[in-house]
Amino acid sequence: MRTKRLLTRLDRVFARLDREPERPAHIDVPVMNRHRVVLFTATLAFYVAIVWAVLITSWLVRLDWQVMFFRPYQQWQQIHAFLDYYVVLGQRGPTAVMVTAWLGWRSWRQHTLRPLLTLAASLLLLNITVGAAKIGMGRLGPHYATTIGSNEMGLGGDIFPSGHTANAVVTWGILAYLASTPQARRWLSAVSAVVSLGVGLTTVYLGTHWLSDVVLGWAAGLLILLALPWFEPLIARAEVWIFALRDNWRARRARTTPVPAGSPAPAPVGAPVMVTQPTGAEGDTSARETAAPRAQRAPGTLAPGPHTARSERTPVTPVGSRRPPQPDRAPRTTTNTPARPVTGP
Repeated sequence: MRTKRLLTRLDRVFARLDREPERPAHIDVPVMNRHRVVLFTATLAFYVAIVWAVLITSWLVRLDWQVMFFRPYQQWQQIHAFLDYYVVLGQRGPTAVMVTAWLGWRSWRQHTLRPLLTLAASLLLLNITVGAAKIGMGRLGPHYATTIGSNEMGLGGDIFPSGHTANAVVTWGILAYLASTPQARRWLSAVSAVVSLGVGLTTVYLGTHWLSDVVLGWAAGLLILLALPWFEPLIARAEVWIFALRDNWRARRARTTPVPAGSPAPAPVGAPVMVTQPTGAEGDTSARETAAPRAQRAPGTLAPGPHTARSERTPVTPVGSRRPPQPDRAPRTTTNTPARPVTGP
């Protein structure tokens, strides 16, 4: 007998996505228009200017040393405990888990993998660009500085630009990027800006980053958000490829699923089910309870000729008696016997 295959959680997720294979019409995909190109170019120029200002040990490096010597964590010690927890909003692991959970629910409701794929693309770009800049410039942080007034570049550090700040800009800014309505996009943009600004200043307060690290981290995260429309066609092709791979995997799994030996072929839909009559004392009652419904009899064809209604037909007396024969009783005779006289007392 063939058993029904239990659906896994992955099957249920794809079954939910299959209900609406097309992207919802009310969700617009950002495109790389002229306004975005101008913002991207301006932000890239600002990024290069910050790097150049640090390389030549300009006034920005002197400002970094002044803020470090000011030691904000000693000036406002009452908020130190709170900022130790607040800076977690810029760490890669916790923020990625929270945002992935939210965007996973969005993917479930909107029947598309675009939110999760966009988040994955943004985090991949963040790791490549910010990670390469950190390793390439090799700047040491305030706690490991060696020479007062120097830019501390090329000494094997990994502090420039600030990863916490760039991650906060990208992780929370992706919610505004994927917003469904303009009003939601404005509100989420404001929230993400406040969170990323607070995370960057918190790292300066704790003394883990220079001020220029934070400024460059803001620019690095904004560049990734502004460049995402260029990757939308690639994200759409990746979504189509994932669904095609899923369909091929299902077809291959259906072909390789073994059928138990000796299993009867499944009955067609609507075919009557044959029920055998059990033997024994309970046969009469159980057979009546479990008998399959009788198939509807096809209409018969009347013989040619005139037909009379049932009320016009001549009644016919059945031949013989319907009572079963009883051998122990003598048959009645048709002769008339005189009545027995009744005597009084």
